[in-house]
Amino acid sequence: MSAITISTDTMSGAMTGTMASVGGGATRLRLTARGRRVLAFLAALPAVVALSVAMISGGSALATRADGATVGSFDTVTVQAGDSLWAIAERVAPAADPRDVVAAFSRLNGLDAGLVSAGQELAIPAEYAD
Repeated sequence: MSAITISTDTMSGAMTGTMASVGGGATRLRLTARGRRVLAFLAALPAVVALSVAMISGGSALATRADGATVGSFDTVTVQAGDSLWAIAERVAPAADPRDVVAAFSRLNGLDAGLVSAGQELAIPAEYAD
C-alpha cells in the first residue's frame, strides 16, 4: 500500500507530491481551520446546553406564587370597574410618583402586562400602605 504526502519546498515554494510507503515514518495529525472550529464547538457544546437548562429551569424558581407572606399580613385593594393600575396608584399613594407605585404593584402581585380586572385583589406594597 502507498500514501501520498505533500511537502513544501522552502527554497522554491512549489508543492511536490511524492509516493511513500505506509511504514516509512510517523504520521502527524494536522487540524485545518475548519477542524479546529468543529473541535471548539464540540468542546463548548456541553457548557452551552448546561447553561441553557439552568436558565430555563432556574427562572421559575426565582419567584413562585405559592411561597411568600400569608394573605392577611398586608393590606389589599379590590379593583373596581374602570380602574387601572395608574388610578389605583394615585389613590393609594397620592404623594408618591405613580410610575414607582405601579412598578411596585406589578412586582408584588406578579403582573406581567400590568393589566387588572374588576374584582381582582391587589396587595399594597408595605411602603405605600396606610
